[in-house]
Amino acid sequence: MLILIAEDDELILRTIEHKLVKEGHEVILTRNGKDAIETIRDSDVDLVITDIMMPFASGIEILSAIQGFEKKIPVLVLSSMGQEEVVVDAFDMGASDFMVKPFSPNELILRIKRLITK
Repeated sequence: MLILIAEDDELILRTIEHKLVKEGHEVILTRNGKDAIETIRDSDVDLVITDIMMPFASGIEILSAIQGFEKKIPVLVLSSMGQEEVVVDAFDMGASDFMVKPFSPNELILRIKRLITK
């Protein structure tokens, strides 16, 4: 499974990468929304994990781009902002799941497994 992670916090990015590689997944790392959108457009990723607040393009813009590419890719959104409005916006734009930071890496793996078996 090829998973793209779009996250500008290096510690969170590396933590997720470590857990996913340990689980046997291939990982593409992007540190801003623009790079994430370009990678999603040009690659056959199976799952996207994205932060909401990132440089150059937000997680919401990534969700919008995926819709524009007409790709059916599950997207797990991460955010330190657990505000209802942010969560609703993410789901309205096609997010498959939402986790508030800080989160348990083990819970993240369980949610990913649930998304990829759908």
